[in-house]
Amino acid sequence: MNDPKSGLAETGVTALSVVIPVYNEEAGLAALFARLYPALDALGIRYEVIFVNDGSRDRSAALLREQFQKRPNVTRVILFSRNYGQHLAIMAAFQRTRGARVVTLDADLQNPPEEIEKLLAKMDEGYDYVGGVRAQRQDTWFRRNASRFLNRLRERTTSIHMTDQGCMLRAYNRTIVDAVNRCEEVNTFVPALAYTFAQHPAEIEVAHEERTAGITKYSLYKLMRLNFDLVTGYSLAPLQVFSLVGFIVAACSMGFVVFHTIHRFISGYAAEGVFQSEIEGAEFFMFGLVLFGIGLLGEYVGRIYQEVLRRPRFIISAVLEDLSSDASTGTRQERNVTPFDRTHS
Repeated sequence: MNDPKSGLAETGVTALSVVIPVYNEEAGLAALFARLYPALDALGIRYEVIFVNDGSRDRSAALLREQFQKRPNVTRVILFSRNYGQHLAIMAAFQRTRGARVVTLDADLQNPPEEIEKLLAKMDEGYDYVGGVRAQRQDTWFRRNASRFLNRLRERTTSIHMTDQGCMLRAYNRTIVDAVNRCEEVNTFVPALAYTFAQHPAEIEVAHEERTAGITKYSLYKLMRLNFDLVTGYSLAPLQVFSLVGFIVAACSMGFVVFHTIHRFISGYAAEGVFQSEIEGAEFFMFGLVLFGIGLLGEYVGRIYQEVLRRPRFIISAVLEDLSSDASTGTRQERNVTPFDRTHS
C-alpha cells in the first residue's frame, strides 16, 4: 500500500514533480501547504514538490525551510540569491525535477492544487502538454480584458496557441521538460517555450479562486514587458509588420510627391491648404514611426547582446533537499544544504 503521509509509492521512480515559484508569499504559504500536500497524497503516486524562493524580502524563505523540515522526503527548496523573475525560477526547478511529469503552480492559491489531478487525467489520454484555462476568473475587469487583448495579440503574431497564457497551472511530460532544459536564452516564457516542443498539446478548464492573501506581483508594466518579451522572443512578426508599414508610408509619400508635381504642372502653383496640413501630419507620423522602429530594432539587438554575453541567468545561494528521497541513488543520506556560488543553466 502507499503511505499517504510520505507521498511515495512503494516502488518506482518519481511520477510527478510540482514546481512552485515563490516571491513574497509569506501570508499565504500556510494555506498553500495545508491544501497542496493532501491533494498530492490523495493521488497515490510518488511525487516531489520543488519550491523556488525568488529573492523574497519577507519570511517566505524561512517558512519554506520549515516546511522542508516537516516533509523532507517530498519537499525540495531552491533559494535564489535575489529576484530573477517567475520564469527563470521555473527554469531552475525544471533542471532539478525527477518526475516523469511536471506540473507548474502559482503559490497564491488562485489555481487550486486540487486541480492537478484533472491535468494528469488529461495527460493519460495521450497528451504531452496540458494547459489550464481559468474558468470564471476572479480578477479585476481590467486584468481580465487586458489578458484577452494580449492573448489575441500573441496569437496573431506567433504560432503559439494558448487560450489563457496567464494561467501557470500546466502539465508537461518529461520529454518537453528535457527539451526546455536544453534551451539557454536569457529572456523566456516557459509555457510558450514548452509549447514549441509539444507534439500533442491540449487545454482544459480549471477552477480559479480569489487571492486569499498578499498582492499580485505583476504590475501593468510587468505585464506589458512580459508580453513584449513573448512576442519578440518567439516571432519576427513585429519586424515584418514594421517593414510593411514602412513600405506603405513610403508609397503614400511618393504618391503625395507625384500628386504635388502634377498639380503644380497643371495649375502652375503648388497645392496649398488641406494638402499642406496633411503633409505636416504625415511628417509627424513618420517621425513617430521611425522612433518606434528604432526601439523595436533595439529590442532585438539587445536580446542578441544579452545572449552573446553568456552571463549566468540566475545564481542559487542554496538548495534544501533530502538526498535519501532520491530512489536513483539507492542510499540514505542526511538532509543537507547545498550551496552554489554561480549556478546557471
